[in-house]
Amino acid sequence: MRLLVRLTPKARRDAVLGLKPTASGGMELAVSVTAVPEKGRANTALLKLLAKRLGVAAGLLRLAAGETDRHKQVALAGAAAEWRQRLDAWLAAEAICDDEGSVT
Repeated sequence: MRLLVRLTPKARRDAVLGLKPTASGGMELAVSVTAVPEKGRANTALLKLLAKRLGVAAGLLRLAAGETDRHKQVALAGAAAEWRQRLDAWLAAEAICDDEGSVT
């Protein structure tokens, strides 16, 4: 399973900002990190932040696409159904999900 992310580096704070629409009509998770986009620092900070917020080991997440782009794809190791359930619960708890309480 892959999670679409729009990363803003050099931000004031590390934060998950919510789900935002993409130009293609999909949704992506907006995330900011204080790390600079040099030598993979912002990407590493993104993976650490997501792992911490999701309560999983950082090794379960890897950057699958977008190494030098703001738009990233984060691969989630394991069963898609389990991740979907975990993400739905996490987004609902964070109050950053859609009106039905589900990841879109």
